[in-house]
Amino acid sequence: MEEKILLGHGSGGRMMNELIHTLIREKLGADSVQLDDSAVLAVEKGEIAFTTDTFTVTPIFFPGGDIGKLAVNGTVNDLAVMGATPLYLSVGLILEEGFLLSDLGKIMDSMRRAADEAGVKIVTGDTKVVEKGKGDKIFINTSGIGIFHGPRQRRQIGPGDLILINGFIGDHGIAIMAERNGLSFSAGLTSDSAPLNHLISAIIRAFPDSIKFMRDATRGGLVAVLNEIVQGQGFSARLQEGQLPIRPEVAGVCDILGLDPLYAANEGKVVLVVKKEAGEAMVKIMRGMKEGGQAAVIGEMAGEFPGQVFSRTPVGGKRLLNLLSEEQLPRIC
Repeated sequence: MEEKILLGHGSGGRMMNELIHTLIREKLGADSVQLDDSAVLAVEKGEIAFTTDTFTVTPIFFPGGDIGKLAVNGTVNDLAVMGATPLYLSVGLILEEGFLLSDLGKIMDSMRRAADEAGVKIVTGDTKVVEKGKGDKIFINTSGIGIFHGPRQRRQIGPGDLILINGFIGDHGIAIMAERNGLSFSAGLTSDSAPLNHLISAIIRAFPDSIKFMRDATRGGLVAVLNEIVQGQGFSARLQEGQLPIRPEVAGVCDILGLDPLYAANEGKVVLVVKKEAGEAMVKIMRGMKEGGQAAVIGEMAGEFPGQVFSRTPVGGKRLLNLLSEEQLPRIC
């Protein structure tokens, strides 16, 4: 039987990685298709970052945001974690026949507010309508362009480097899951969708040579980011479970439903790998900004278990954190 696309192929896990490497990139040209958050392109007077993303979240309105806010912030963040300053976005809409104009208006207002907060301009776009039953209300594609004012934030990583995050883990994924399933015990959970470019700009200015890697932990969560970093390398990523900032509400929902917040999507969190001597000072700067109030050092790169991600439990045990084949919850962003 001929193989078909499954939901797991869009999950950020093992199935998605296999699809990208063995079919998409192979067909389009491995030398030209870059796999970072943004492609870096040479232009006449330097380099620009260029990225694109498509959003299919359901429900389209959720605590803390909606699909429009998510689309703008997600694209801004993909540029920012490369060290680029986001400037311009395009917006492509696929609308299903019968979608309420009032809901479209709310989403457009939300996109404008998000763009204003991030300091970017939405400069071009496109709209298509498909027959009723051929879509799911609204899908959004956003592409973005940013410029580099300094070096890209990609440097050689090694044992001893610290792992940082700018706040609570798993808020977006668990808030979406709770809203989708009408869980009455999840009151207070909201998505963390936010632009990260202002926070990232501040820490780059303060520590221009100390950041070795940045990535926003979206599909597949924190674990997916760290597995990508250590894959095939001679070092590992070691987390300290007692230092992981996780809201009690998120932990409670995960305990009840058998989920792991370390694999849950985030939409306002950047994972950083930095030089050891800069870690605590960088956390202090982030905690002084609204996007980084719960920033923390959560682990380090280690020499044991090369190529693996693992955590040390409060009782001294070790837990391997491999990539899942599929996302815990599809249609999350």
